[in-house]
Order: sequence, then C-alpha cells, then structure tokens
Amino acid sequence: MDKVKAVKTLVGEALAQSQNPCFTCSFQAEDVAVLHLLLELRPDIPVLFLDTGYHFPEVYAYRDEMQRRLGFCLVNLTPALSREEQERRYGNLYQSDPHRCCQIRKVEPLFQALEAYDTWFTGLRREQSPTRAHLQPLEEALLPSGHRLKKVNPLYDWSLKEVFAYLAVQGLPYLPLYDQGYLSIGCAPCTAKPLDPNDPRSGRWAGKGKLECGIHLHGKEG
Repeated sequence: MDKVKAVKTLVGEALAQSQNPCFTCSFQAEDVAVLHLLLELRPDIPVLFLDTGYHFPEVYAYRDEMQRRLGFCLVNLTPALSREEQERRYGNLYQSDPHRCCQIRKVEPLFQALEAYDTWFTGLRREQSPTRAHLQPLEEALLPSGHRLKKVNPLYDWSLKEVFAYLAVQGLPYLPLYDQGYLSIGCAPCTAKPLDPNDPRSGRWAGKGKLECGIHLHGKEG
C-alpha cells in the first residue's frame, strides 16, 4: 500500500524531530493502526488513554488485550473527580451538560498530560466527521497554558475501509463493537449507532448538537 509507505515516512520524520512524543489512543480501529505503526519505530512511546469511567466494558477489555499483545507503554489518564463523585455533585452531566462532562473527564486530564510532550500523534481522519474535513497531516496544538505541540495525524486521508484492510494485513483484531454496527465509539452513555450511515459520528451525543468533545479543534486547541 502506497499510503502505508507515506505514513511510515511521515511518522518517521515526526519522531526524528521530537524529543518527547506521545500518542492518544481510544482503541478505535484507526488508533490501533497508528499505534502499530508507531511501535515499529518507537516501542517506548507513551500511549495515553482517557479513562473517563464511562467506556463500554468491551473497550476496557480490548485495551487490555492489545496491551498484552503489543506490550506498549499504557498511560491511563483519569479525571480529578471519580465518576461516582461527579454524579454525587452534578448528577448525570452527560445528559444535562455533555460539554461540561467532556471538559471534566476528557479535556482537562488530557491537556494537563500534554504539557509534558512536544509532539502529539492522533488517529484522526477527514472521513470521520464534517468537523474534520480539512484535517492536515501536520498541525499545531495550542493548549490553554500557552504550551504548543506539533500535532501529527498520519491517517488524515485514509478511509475506514483502508484502516480495516491494514489491521487485517497485520493480523490485528479490532474492537468488537464495530460488528454491532457502531462506527464511532466514545463513552457508552453518549454513543449510539450512526443516525446517518454517511456520517460515522452522527451517533455521538445524538440530539445534543455536539460533534466534538473539545479535545480536537484542528489547529485551534485551547
């Protein structure tokens, strides 16, 4: 695959220019493809997983299976508030204020962790959402603190079909939720099967007028 060669070149060049790279991984199919490519060149790269406390059980089981299989450096990022403490204080924020829920459980823990790195690899793809249609392979992330990172999106122009083809060639399993019809998988309370088959993220925060959690603003982080 010519695209695989291009991705390896992009990843290799970005790693060569980085002192402290990291990779954010939700263990969706594209993330596992990027993870596999990164580990070939940088086996010790920190793999950041946002453990919100609301993931599907299948996601936790698959994360652990892939960690055993690939032996990567898994870093679980957790919010300041446990799920139980948040619900005691605010009730079910994912229903009443999903933006605030994402801010507490995703954005704040990740942005705090990213302060330690200079390069941030992602599994973002243009095809995933209208909000990602103009995604570039190399971008800049600006955190609220003023810290800047190079943001690398190696699979920016890949289709989901190409992602699954890569996993098949490499003999890598994918998250079982795909076989149930899910195409974009986040926290369980805010993830449904796509309402629009042409928009994989149309099942996320369904009916809430929300397409992004706030982590990825594509060159406008912070």
